[in-house]
Amino acid sequence: MLDFSPIDRRELSLAEFAARHNITHADLIRLTNEMIDAQLALIADIEDADVVFQPVDPDAYDPYAADPEAVHAAWTLAHVIAHTTASSEECCAQAANLARGVPVTQRMRYEVPWQCLSTVAQLRHRLEESRRMRLAYLQAWPDEPHYDLTYTPYKTPHNCLTRVLAGLHHDAGHLQQIAEIVRQAKAARGHTA
Repeated sequence: MLDFSPIDRRELSLAEFAARHNITHADLIRLTNEMIDAQLALIADIEDADVVFQPVDPDAYDPYAADPEAVHAAWTLAHVIAHTTASSEECCAQAANLARGVPVTQRMRYEVPWQCLSTVAQLRHRLEESRRMRLAYLQAWPDEPHYDLTYTPYKTPHNCLTRVLAGLHHDAGHLQQIAEIVRQAKAARGHTA
C-alpha cells in the first residue's frame, strides 16, 4: 500500500504525490483492492458484538454530526466502515465523471446508515459491495481520460486520478482507528493478543 505520510505532513499535494509515484489508472484499481483487503484483514477475527462496541476516543470530533450530542462521540466499527466506504465511493463516482469529461459540480455521496450494520457479515458485505462499486466506477473510465478536467471539493483542484487518491488517502487515515477499535473491543471481552 502507498505511504500517504508526505501528504499528511503537507510535504506534497495529492497531484505531486501522484506524479512522484507515477500513479496510473491500473494502479488505482490495484490500490483500491489493497485498501479493501487491508480493512477486511483488520476485522478478520472480530465478533458481532465488536461491530457495535462503543470505544473510548478522547480525540473524537465530528463537526458534521447532525446531532450535537454526537459531535464528540467515539465511532463504532459500523460507523467507521460506513463512513469510509461512502467517502471512497463518492470519490470514485466523481473521478469516473471527470475521466469521461463530465464536469463535477457537487457532492455525490450516499452513506449506508451505520446503525443498520450490526454483524461481522454485514461489515464484510459492506466492504465487498464498496469494492465492487469502486471498481465499477474505475472500469467506466475511457481509454483516454480527461486528466485536465478538475473538481475542487475544498481548496485544491482534483482530476480523476487525484480524486480516487483522495478517497484512498481518507481510507488510510481511518486504518489506525479501525485497528484501535478492534483492540479495545477484544480487550473488553477479555481477549488477549
